[in-house]
Amino acid sequence: MMKVTYQIVEHDGGWAYKLGDVYSETFGSRQAAMDAAKAAASEQQLAGRTEGITYQDADGHWHEEVSQGSDRPQVDVEGEQKSGRK
Repeated sequence: MMKVTYQIVEHDGGWAYKLGDVYSETFGSRQAAMDAAKAAASEQQLAGRTEGITYQDADGHWHEEVSQGSDRPQVDVEGEQKSGRK
């Protein structure tokens, strides 16, 4: 099973969640970014339809694959604050 980890980081004068090298939009608070990351993570868990996908990798090569709608990744959010800290 694939694992996806969203990280909460300071970004562009505010806060964002990040997956790999890709940032979300910027949020005004850490908590807003955390809430958005948790929403994105929960959507990753929803089963979908099995479909063919086509994508281009970083080297410009195109790939075609079949994505199983029931094959959902394990999703985590890093950067959750400890209780008592904001």
